[in-house]
Amino acid sequence: MVELAEAAKKARTWACYDCGKCTASCPVARVGGDTTPRRHVLGTNAGGDGVLSDGTLFSCLTCGLCETRCPVQVSYTALVRTLRELAFREGVEPECPHGGALQSVMRMMARGGTQQDRLGWLGQELKTEKNKGAVFYWTGCTMYYDAFFSDLQVTTLNGSRAAVRLLNALGITPVVSPEERCCGHDLLWNGDRTSFEMLARHNVRLVAESGAELLVTSCAECLRTWRLDYTPYLEGKPPRILHISEFLAEHLGELKLRGDGSRRVTLQDPCRLGRHLGVFDPPRQVLAGVPGIELREMRHARQAALCCAGGTWSNCDRYAKRLQVERLHEARATGAELLVTTCPKCQIHLRCAMHDPRRGDEIEIAMRDLGEVVAGALA
Repeated sequence: MVELAEAAKKARTWACYDCGKCTASCPVARVGGDTTPRRHVLGTNAGGDGVLSDGTLFSCLTCGLCETRCPVQVSYTALVRTLRELAFREGVEPECPHGGALQSVMRMMARGGTQQDRLGWLGQELKTEKNKGAVFYWTGCTMYYDAFFSDLQVTTLNGSRAAVRLLNALGITPVVSPEERCCGHDLLWNGDRTSFEMLARHNVRLVAESGAELLVTSCAECLRTWRLDYTPYLEGKPPRILHISEFLAEHLGELKLRGDGSRRVTLQDPCRLGRHLGVFDPPRQVLAGVPGIELREMRHARQAALCCAGGTWSNCDRYAKRLQVERLHEARATGAELLVTTCPKCQIHLRCAMHDPRRGDEIEIAMRDLGEVVAGALA
């Protein structure tokens, strides 16, 4: 299969010498799952299309942990994405949780023609523009998440509100567009490149027409998509693209912050923000600048951080739950009172795990977005 040969070349799978470190590092394999990165690598090298129908192709979390330990630098996550695109073309799709409802909403946005209530979450106290401005705040799909997971008391929009409030506190009135659509991250990583490209072209054009020189987002997956996957669609001088933690790290000294007593917190490193983009220091710099905050690192942090186990809405099984419970145990073990997140997906998946009635209080911990923590300290 010609496409597999090209995938092997791009991902460097030809360099694999079957050491097994990828499988030994895989979080899903470690908790009992059948996912075997090495099998996908060797199957690609063999050139047979059986690798496309492998039942574990969509079990990979694409967290990137195996890549940090591969001695020959095989780009495994890039390989998985390519294999999923080829599989999707052959009619193979993941068994998405929640009946694939979120993917359906994303494809509706890709097609366009559907009226969205994109600005209903904005309160009167928040100053925004709808069309033109130097700074564009990219909301992502938080309004959909909060509606869809209301039974879990998910509040990812609080992070969006906090980000706009912080921008306002710095004298910035950002563009928050009613025409924004899903960035397409999940569709791309599940193989649906056609729908992704429709979203990418719309969103790139929208931001370009706003005249924005800077795009800020609170979502690690949106950041990864804009910074890496949208590159082929950007024309002219693209905007600077920052996560809210990076933006705040640059401007924290301009904010008047007060402490409300000592508080111990721990931090979740999202895979897309951390291993995919190398953004580890900014969230920690921001927390260090908030009076009264004491950061207590989990056992697995930074490059070794554990995935929230559900980044593309294709993993919601007993193995994902084991990983989420393990991560919450780690957070509790630090003695922290608060788990700080920098991606709405992490918050959703970890909060879902906390709703397991069999676990009781053993994994319960308060959770807030980094922007909320900073906005809560504004004087």
